[in-house]
Amino acid sequence: MKNLEISLLLDFYGDILTEKQKDAIDLYYNEDLSLAEIADHEGITRQGVRDSIKRGEAVLLEMEERLGLARKLRGLQEGISQIVQCAKDIEFYNREYHYSGQIAERASTIINIAAELSAD
Repeated sequence: MKNLEISLLLDFYGDILTEKQKDAIDLYYNEDLSLAEIADHEGITRQGVRDSIKRGEAVLLEMEERLGLARKLRGLQEGISQIVQCAKDIEFYNREYHYSGQIAERASTIINIAAELSAD
């Protein structure tokens, strides 16, 4: 199975790659083409495609190590999930033990904001 992390990193940092590296990585990871198919498509050798992909992967991994944008995104997504779960817990406890319309409204607002943030 191909590394989905590289596909995500391509979305974040793909513009800093050469056009050949970006195309080769996109075709390999996102379009699921083989090295031979990419070589035919690009008019270069299979080894040339492999080298281009490996160099591009190294650049993407280095940029992620320096900037950490994908790591930060995963952290934000996890944080949003935790916020939603906490708000749902608040809604539940509010309903079960001491109902307050204000608490219910605030918990609902938190869940809606988190859903909007997750959709982006």
